[in-house]
Amino acid sequence: MPNISQEYMFMTLTPSAWWRTAAIYQIYVRSFADGSGDGIGDLAGLRRRLPHLRDLGVDALWLTPWYVSPMADAGYDVADYRDIDPVFGTLAEAEELIAEVHAHGLRIIVDLVPNHCSDQHPWFREALAVRSARDRFWFMEGRGEHGESPPNDWQSYFGGPAWTRVADGEWYLHMFAPEQPDLNWENPEVREEFEEILRFWLDRGVDGFRVDVAHGLVKKDGLPDVGSDPDISDLPYQDCDGVHEIYRSWRRVSDAYEGERVFVGEVWLPTPAQFARYLRPGELHSAFNFEFLCGAWEAGPVREVIDATLTTHAAVGAPPTWVLSNHDTIRHVTRYGRAETAFDMGDKRHGAPSDPELGVRRARAAALLTLALPGGVYVYQGDELGLTEVEDIPEHLLQDPTWERSNHTDRGRDGCRVPLPWSGDQPPFGFSPPDAQAEPWLPQPLAWKALTAEAQAADPRSMLSLYRAALAMRRDVLARLPQTLTWLAVAPGVVAFTRGDFACVVNFTGEPVPLPAHSEVLLASVPVVDALLPSDACAWLRR
Repeated sequence: MPNISQEYMFMTLTPSAWWRTAAIYQIYVRSFADGSGDGIGDLAGLRRRLPHLRDLGVDALWLTPWYVSPMADAGYDVADYRDIDPVFGTLAEAEELIAEVHAHGLRIIVDLVPNHCSDQHPWFREALAVRSARDRFWFMEGRGEHGESPPNDWQSYFGGPAWTRVADGEWYLHMFAPEQPDLNWENPEVREEFEEILRFWLDRGVDGFRVDVAHGLVKKDGLPDVGSDPDISDLPYQDCDGVHEIYRSWRRVSDAYEGERVFVGEVWLPTPAQFARYLRPGELHSAFNFEFLCGAWEAGPVREVIDATLTTHAAVGAPPTWVLSNHDTIRHVTRYGRAETAFDMGDKRHGAPSDPELGVRRARAAALLTLALPGGVYVYQGDELGLTEVEDIPEHLLQDPTWERSNHTDRGRDGCRVPLPWSGDQPPFGFSPPDAQAEPWLPQPLAWKALTAEAQAADPRSMLSLYRAALAMRRDVLARLPQTLTWLAVAPGVVAFTRGDFACVVNFTGEPVPLPAHSEVLLASVPVVDALLPSDACAWLRR
C-alpha cells in the first residue's frame, strides 16, 4: 500500500471540462417514468420528472437505448439507430427532451450499441437473404463433416454457444443473444455507418455517448478457439488492438463539434493496463470503474481499489469515475446487507440473506464516500431512494434473456430494473398516470411505499435528502477543491483522506471511532455525537 502521504493528481490539460468531475444520473428508460399508461417508461414520463433530476443536483443524464428495437434484450438489440422506438415515443419527442434537459441546466448522454445490432436490422435481414451481403457480420461455415458444429468454441455472455446456424447451413456470431448478431468492424461500411450515426445525434444536441461493450468490437484474426484453459487477459473476442483506432476516428468526429462532447466506455477487462489504454488522449474520455462497483465493503479492499483506480487513471491523464450500481448489477443496498458484500457478473447468490437495515446504513456511507472522491460519479436511478434488489419477481414475468439462455438457472438482471416508485401507497406508486390501462412491466414491492420520492422528499433523514445534500455540497464546495487525494493515518478498519481543507472518513468497523481533528462536520451518513463516528458510517469534515 502507498505511504500515508502519497498524493494523486489527475487533472491535466483541460481541468474545466465538465465531464471530468460530473455527477451523471443513469436512466433506465423503460423503468423511470411512464407517461402513456402502458406500464413502460417513456420519454413523456421522463420529461415530466426532469424537475426531480434538476433538484437532485446531478449534472448530466445517461439514457439507456431508446432506439427502434424488438426488445429481445431491453433495447440493446437495435433495429434502427436513427429513430426512437414507439414504446418510448418519437424522434420529435427526443429532440424536445434534449432541449428541455439543456433548459434545466443538465447535459444528456445517450447509449450507443456498436458491437452488435438486432436480427431485425435491415442489414441482417439482407444478410439472411443474400450471401454476398454477409460481410457486415461474422458468417462462417461450421465444423464437422457437414458443418454441423459451430465454427469455434466461443460461448455467449448470456449462456450457450455464441453461434447460431441459419437455413442455408452457415453460422453467425453473437456474443450475446441470437437476436444480437455481432457486427464485423473490419468492414468499412460498418465504420462509416457508425460515424454517420454519431453525427446524426450530435447534430441533435446530445452531449455524448455511453459505448456498450466498448472492449468487444474487434475480434482476433481467424477467430481462434478459446481453449479449455484460456488466458482471460488475451481472449480473442475482446480488447484486440484494432479497437483503439475506432475510438480515435470517433474522437475526430466528436471533436469537430462545439462544446465538450464525450465518450464513456463500458470496459470490462481483467487488468488495469488493458483498461488504461482506452483512456489515452484521443480515445475515450472516461470509462466505468467496475472494480470499485464490485468491491467488498471492507476497509482494505476499498482503499486498495481507490489506490489502483487513481494510479491507473493518472498514468493516462484521465479522470476516474465511481459507481455503486447499474442496470446490470445487484442493487448495492441488498448486496451490502449480505455476509459477502463483493459482486461479480457471475453472482449466483440470488436470494441470499440480506439485512435491509445494515444494507441501507452501509449504502448511505458508500454514497458519501463515492461522492467525495475526485473525478466523476454515476448514480443509478433508485440509488437516491435506497431501493433494494427485487428478488421475488414471478418466473413467468422475468424478461432478461439470461433467464432462458441459462436454462432457468440464472434469474438475470430484472431485479434491479423494477420501475421506480414516485408517490402513493399502492403500485404503480405514481410510475404510471392514474388512468393507466396496464400494470408496470415488472411488479413493484408493496414495501416500496415507504421509499417513494414523495415520501422521502418530506423526510430530512431519508436517503433522498442525503443525496440532495451531498450532491449540492459536491457542486458548491468540493468542486472548488484540488482534484487530489491524500490518505490520513487512521486506525485499522477506517479509511480517511483529505482534499485541501476537506476530509472524508469512513468507519468500516463494528464500533464507534474518534474523528480526526476538524473544525466542522459538514455532512454525515448518520448522526455524529461527541466527535465519534458510528460503525458503517461516513462523515465529511472541514479541517
